[in-house]
Parts: sequence; structure tokens; C-alpha cells
Amino acid sequence: MKKFLRQWVPSIAIGIILSLFIRTYVAEAMRVPTGSMIPTIEINDRLVVDKMLWNSSLKHGDIVVFYPPVAGDEHKRYVKRLIGLPGDEIEIKDGTLYRNNEAVDEPYLQEAMTYTFGPVTVPADHYFFLGDNRNVSYDAHLWSAPFVDKDKLIGKVLFDVNNLF
Repeated sequence: MKKFLRQWVPSIAIGIILSLFIRTYVAEAMRVPTGSMIPTIEINDRLVVDKMLWNSSLKHGDIVVFYPPVAGDEHKRYVKRLIGLPGDEIEIKDGTLYRNNEAVDEPYLQEAMTYTFGPVTVPADHYFFLGDNRNVSYDAHLWSAPFVDKDKLIGKVLFDVNNLF
């Protein structure tokens, strides 16, 4: 028994430490619990999220996981599409999203937005997120503080495991 423990315990311990390190700092698989990103991401889809944001840059249209600025939900993870970067002016009117006074083509939406919002300017070190299922999604257009601080970002979605096969 001692020989078995001496052989396998160090390998198992290294494996556990390595997997915890990867999950915490590199990448993590996550399940989506809501329909706010339908049709792009379905309920219960599994995503692989790149947590090394320092090694990549965020751009309009990225799907990002973050902790929202919503009372009572500060510890929940939200998955939404990045609409506004720092300095962008965002407005929604007549069913169309405008970024910096230009209409944004959003082929991933199933229906036009039925609300108006803004205009607002995204502050420095903050981001603006909306779900793809806009008329149902609990996102920035409904939050009292619509901007997510960069320190609340968890990672960028690399791919949806359910759409690989």
C-alpha cells in the first residue's frame, strides 16, 4: 500500500493543482442557464471561456462572461455580447442599435428591439453588454448602472461545445 501511495499520490496531487490553476487562470467550461443569448447560445449549452484577457483584446461582437453590476446578482455569471467599448456612444431607437451614430448590422438577432435606450457613452475601463435575445434578455438596457467594470470580466467565449458536433 505504501508503494502505491508513493507512486500515485504525487501524480494525483500535481494533476489536481494543475487543473485548478488552468480552471482559475487559463480557461474554463461553463454551462449557460438562461435564454438571453438565443439563438446564438441555447439554454444548457456548454461554453469554453478564455480567462486570459490580459493576453487578448476585446472587440465589438465578442461574447463575454462577467459579473454584472446588478444588486443581488454580483456573484452570478452573465453571458452577453459586447456592444460598447470605452468611449463608444450607444443608442437604441426604432428597433436598431446605433454605435457612435452609425447603425450596427446584427445578423444574429431574430427580431428587432421593441424598446428605446440612450444615448449613453461608455466610461473608461467599462463595457456595455446586451443579450442576443434582446426583448427578453436582462441586460444593460435594464440595469440601473448599465456599464460593467473591466475588473468584473471573467473571460471571452472561445466556442460553444454543443455547436462543434
